Amino acid sequence: MSDILIVDDERDIRELISDILEDEGYATRLAGNSQECMDAINTEPPGLLILDIWLKDSAMDGIDILKTVKRDKPDVPVVIISGHGNIEIAVAAIKQGAYDFIEKPFNIDQLLVVIRRAMETSRLRRENSSLKRRDTASADMVGASAAFRALVSQLDKVTKSNGRVMLTGPAGSGKEIAARYIHANSNRADAPFVTVNCASIEPQRMEEVLFGRETGDRGVEPGLLEQAHGGVIYFDEVADMPIGTQSKILRVLVDQQFHRVGGNDKVRVDLRVISSTNRDLAAEIEAERFRQELYHRLNVVPISVPSLEERREDIPLLAEDFIAAFNASQGLPLRSLSEEAKTLLQTMIWPGNVRQLKNLVERVLILGDGTGEIEARELPTEEEKQAGDDGRVVLSGTLATLPLREAREAFEREYLLTQINRFGGNISRTASFVGMERSALHRKLKSLGVVTTNKAGARVAHVDEPARAAE
Repeated sequence: MSDILIVDDERDIRELISDILEDEGYATRLAGNSQECMDAINTEPPGLLILDIWLKDSAMDGIDILKTVKRDKPDVPVVIISGHGNIEIAVAAIKQGAYDFIEKPFNIDQLLVVIRRAMETSRLRRENSSLKRRDTASADMVGASAAFRALVSQLDKVTKSNGRVMLTGPAGSGKEIAARYIHANSNRADAPFVTVNCASIEPQRMEEVLFGRETGDRGVEPGLLEQAHGGVIYFDEVADMPIGTQSKILRVLVDQQFHRVGGNDKVRVDLRVISSTNRDLAAEIEAERFRQELYHRLNVVPISVPSLEERREDIPLLAEDFIAAFNASQGLPLRSLSEEAKTLLQTMIWPGNVRQLKNLVERVLILGDGTGEIEARELPTEEEKQAGDDGRVVLSGTLATLPLREAREAFEREYLLTQINRFGGNISRTASFVGMERSALHRKLKSLGVVTTNKAGARVAHVDEPARAAE
């Protein structure tokens, strides 16, 4: 959107204007009638339109084109030229939204002054529009664990390409932040990042939301695809997209163009597509709820986003980052975490992943009873386990029904699993924390059937069921 489209039915005139502007460093395109003009605009909106009022052998005259452009592409300034100028035509053109009116034969210096001013106005208008729509949601990735570093390494490999990326992982694990990270570090960083919340849009409205619509009384209403032109469109939870819409999105991915609902003109878009899901799309395809062709188009670069369970080392860093963010955005207390609080956070169960951790931090800051360190007693656990007034630990129902030997073994197994995963599979750090020699810990883990394996770039502890069954 930086060149100038010159529309005049006289070839000599349009070529003369083009030569003058190209000598001044502008890029130009030429059109001799209304059809060529509209085709050029729909292919790529120009930075400026120089438009003759009278166009021979055309379905639309200059005023008709002006009305259409100001309706569909209001940011494109239009300079009207005419060899039959009078005050009425000039007034009519300005009323319809023309930037200026120049009568033929025109003065070259006057034409250049008007064009420079119009192009500057257009540039400022686009910048203002970009600033207004720019999403301020964070694209900062926080962490230091092996799983986190592996994820960032994969994301960095795709930032500079235009390849479509499919992000998979459990709900709340940070898939949208990963998508924003790709956008923020790409050559489209200054262009829009538009999110399509597939699960929250009513199926009957999905096509209007995506493609926009045209009506006689309300004109053109651009959809999300059009709003994302030049940037990134992010399909959040793409498995929730209606099956009928999937086929139309597939067509957009192939052609990079579509029709608005109720419209006839083709709208061309330049988009990078990132999508995410927490479902098994192979199972969705088998159940005929997701189109296999669309899956293959979207899944060019698959990237798995690890759960919080797989990156427990990062929990204190994430919590501290959330505390700082809530202090900046809401004025909540800027508190630090005690070592006991960090330990408890790392050993808790997080079915809601990073989103659940963020919500818990916000709750503690709002309901907290001070401005000092956040203590472990301020952190509600999901199991709501609490010590009694006499310091006793309340047993879970399952543990209380087991004989002592089995209960002790079950406790040791869960305790060591939690600690190993908390330290990212590092046996030395685990042994130091639990107060055991490393060799003794290895023997204990073997007796309990606990092993560590690589998952998402990190060492993760789990129970070796075959080994336990053989005992």
